[in-house]
Amino acid sequence: MDGIMKVLVLSSLFPNEAQRRHGIFIEHRIAHTYTAEDEVRVVAPVPWFPSTSPRFGAWADFARAPRQASRRGVEVAHPRYPVLPKVGQTLAPWLMAAALARPIARLRERFDFDVIDSYYLYPDGVAAALLSRWFDRPFVMSALGTDVSLIPDWAPSRAMILDAVRRSAATTAVCKALADRLVELGAPAQKLHVVEHGVDLDLFRPPVDRDGLRRQMGLRGQVVLSVGHLIDRKGHDFAIRAVAGLPGVTLMIAGDGPREAALKRLAAERGVADRVRFLGHVDQAQLPALYGAADVTTLCSDREGIANVLLESIACGTPLVATPIWGSPDVVRVPEAGRLAAERSVEAIRAALAGLLADLPNRALTRRYAERYDWAETGRQHRALLARAVSDHGKGRA
Repeated sequence: MDGIMKVLVLSSLFPNEAQRRHGIFIEHRIAHTYTAEDEVRVVAPVPWFPSTSPRFGAWADFARAPRQASRRGVEVAHPRYPVLPKVGQTLAPWLMAAALARPIARLRERFDFDVIDSYYLYPDGVAAALLSRWFDRPFVMSALGTDVSLIPDWAPSRAMILDAVRRSAATTAVCKALADRLVELGAPAQKLHVVEHGVDLDLFRPPVDRDGLRRQMGLRGQVVLSVGHLIDRKGHDFAIRAVAGLPGVTLMIAGDGPREAALKRLAAERGVADRVRFLGHVDQAQLPALYGAADVTTLCSDREGIANVLLESIACGTPLVATPIWGSPDVVRVPEAGRLAAERSVEAIRAALAGLLADLPNRALTRRYAERYDWAETGRQHRALLARAVSDHGKGRA
């Protein structure tokens, strides 16, 4: 390992007490990136909102987020920054950076950080590029998914993202498809590094008594699991329609969100309300039991980096059917991992599910394949990039 570092982590996706599911994979990633000797502080900006009333939904969650917290022994600050919906997209990185400048300057009086470690390219990564210039510190940023697959479709944000990549010490991507897309957009390939996400292999593991677990849950026959926020992008409606054509197969849906009522109506319209279980929000600690009880997990998203669902499922020994988008082919590339649907359509997803349910791989082999996605290796690769950024910056100032 290189020398001890002082690292400022910057990410608006970092979880907090009001948003417990918010980017928990980032918390896992940084927990495995730094040594015990490294010093780490997290600045996780939260959009400013004046009311905590539940009628404002997610905006009220922002208002309920604490100003300061400690998670896994790491000091976390949640300064507020202004957000101008729709009209403010061009200004978003500048507004974030300007709002963070003073809190970071105060922090620097007692924590003179060596490098900024930023997650999500826009606005966070672009804001990190501005703060890097203002505080004369190198920065590394990480691409996670829609910051490459969607946001750069808008020309002004694309230009800012590409400029930030050029000025970064390094930019990581959680899958090769994201890195390739950045190169297509004009990013310099030498700045890009694929550093895949990992999975908590201790938490997510096959159940000791799978049959007993299934009896406890009242499960009979073959079971498909779909996990994720109930929004259009996750494609739970595709899963419902696909399972409707697979007699006797039960679908469990873990998650909550604005599409819940519409999805329940769809299940009723398709005549499968008795075969679709809506489980609502499920805490992470309870997810391994669901994966372990299911025969197959399906991910029907239209875009993802490498979805946590993929890695969590195979770590529990449960194979996958996934749509062939972005990072999913990087994971579902061997038979023991499952099958990719030919396309994102109900027919293709149904065919892949039917084929996999008829020929399930050995669950022990699925788990063994998952063990390559170790957070420790993710952390080692990421820390090496940060250490090199600090070293190169020091040489440049010498």
